Amino acid sequence: MTISIFEDNSQLRESLVSFLRLKEGVTIAGAYENVLSIAGHVQRDKPDLVLMDIDMPGMSGIEAVKIVRSLNNDVAILMLTVFDDNQHVFDAICAGASGYLLKKHIADRLFSAVDEVMTGGAPMSPSIARMVINSMKIAQKEHNPYLLTPRELDILRSLSTGNSYKLISSELNITLDTVRTHIKKIYEKLHVHSQTEAVSKALREKLV
Repeated sequence: MTISIFEDNSQLRESLVSFLRLKEGVTIAGAYENVLSIAGHVQRDKPDLVLMDIDMPGMSGIEAVKIVRSLNNDVAILMLTVFDDNQHVFDAICAGASGYLLKKHIADRLFSAVDEVMTGGAPMSPSIARMVINSMKIAQKEHNPYLLTPRELDILRSLSTGNSYKLISSELNITLDTVRTHIKKIYEKLHVHSQTEAVSKALREKLV
């Protein structure tokens, strides 16, 4: 596992390097005091994991996360922060961070947090998780204001291409009765009464 560290506190940065070197299989690619050249560092280091302080001089860790994500969607990013459950943590997660760790817990939780994030987990407190989920719900509602289900959207897309109920049934591998049931729900949600109205509304409002 290759790790790059971005932390402006020199003492903590050095402690992180020393501590992580105790973990089997870890290579420290670089340890930096700011994120002003993060694009170059990440492209050169090719880390599996980035440890990122949120409050950094010159450019915040949140902005740095956005830069990293523009270059690499696969690298894990674990935020380091003094504060729990604040807007900065939430903003970092929304920007693409994989999780976060409170600095006061580094000594006893760093290794477990690293293992968790590298196996696809997302270490974060329940309250931050709730904020993320609520944000996703709001975004989904804005994009899908009628709260159509994925299956209903599939059927609406198929309808919009001119497919018959029979073709939709075959295409989605569902029965004709199921297609009719879904279309009835689509009409109710869109407040329309015909296929023409439904397709027209879907295309006009870019639902499909």
